[in-house]
Amino acid sequence: MIDEKNNIDDPRDDEQEIDLLELAQKLWADRRFILKIALFGVLTGLVVAFSIPKEYTTTIKLAPEFTDSKQMSGGLGALASMAGINAGGSGVEAVQPQLYPDIVSSVPFTIGLFDVPVTDKNGELNTTVRKYLEEETSAPWWSAVMSLPGKMIGGVMSIFSDSEDEIAADSVNTFRLSKDESAIAEALNARVSADVDTKTSIITLSATMQDPMVSALLADTVAERLKAYVTSYRTNKAREDLEYSKKLNDEAKKEYYKAQQRYADYMDKNQGIVLRSARTEQERLQNEASLAFNLYNTTAQRLQAAKAKVQEITPVYTVVQPATVPLRASKPSKMLILVGFVFLAVVGASAWILFGRGIVEEFRKSGKNKEEAPEPKAIDKE
Repeated sequence: MIDEKNNIDDPRDDEQEIDLLELAQKLWADRRFILKIALFGVLTGLVVAFSIPKEYTTTIKLAPEFTDSKQMSGGLGALASMAGINAGGSGVEAVQPQLYPDIVSSVPFTIGLFDVPVTDKNGELNTTVRKYLEEETSAPWWSAVMSLPGKMIGGVMSIFSDSEDEIAADSVNTFRLSKDESAIAEALNARVSADVDTKTSIITLSATMQDPMVSALLADTVAERLKAYVTSYRTNKAREDLEYSKKLNDEAKKEYYKAQQRYADYMDKNQGIVLRSARTEQERLQNEASLAFNLYNTTAQRLQAAKAKVQEITPVYTVVQPATVPLRASKPSKMLILVGFVFLAVVGASAWILFGRGIVEEFRKSGKNKEEAPEPKAIDKE
């Protein structure tokens, strides 16, 4: 019974094989049509590929330094322990590397890149990033055609709208951006990116521009400003403590000098006097000078410890891959665009041959049958 069941042919397999053969025969019969459409896809892909402007990408890789909470250098630790301050590292970054992409894409950081000076690869253009995006960046021809209706509508609307609240071009208010500033910030965010490897904590910064020199300059500026931002954020509290310690040290220094001067003046005026009251005043002034000196010495130690703390927690970034002017365009990928258009053309032609043509013919036949069908005659009632 088992053999007989296994030997029985499934008619559905035959139907599938016959269907596939029929589909292949239909496609082979119209191979010239498919070839023509494929050639049309090649021409369209070439037009599209060569119409898209070239883009150059510069990549920088940074490795952040992490402090160790259990160990610190002997010299800095000694200075901190003398003042009773723990200057050891926290063991954790004040700004986690996972937050770097959010920092780079934030509005204040992006607006700060508007005034970055850049030059092109030939050295003929000296401008800023904002003006470069506004005046020197080109777009495909179809982008201009598609945006023409919107520009016309915007021009008409601007005639009837009030322009009293326009913001000066030189000052950018991050709290209230204009439409142009917001568009430039979005375009810059799309061209500047940051990525962090969660395993190695390697920070990858990239900038994409239509000029290789502009791309390299922008990427280098982004890296420097990101390092400055993180350094400022991480050492902010330590620098405030340093300023406060310096203030206390200056005050203690002045008080010590005053107490020392009072003691010296008194000794100069009362030499040879053996009165008990004079000796008591001498001892009091001497004790005040000693106390002022002890306070000055303590604040000086705290000041040195605060300086050591700032130096200790200042992050150091190792540049794994520096910024270099790219020699080859990163996009568009002309071969990928060409293959994509040819593939879509072949798929579209095949779908038309297998399904679309039959659907259209059935629709036409049904329409003709409706037109040729005789109208029902009215029955005369006697």
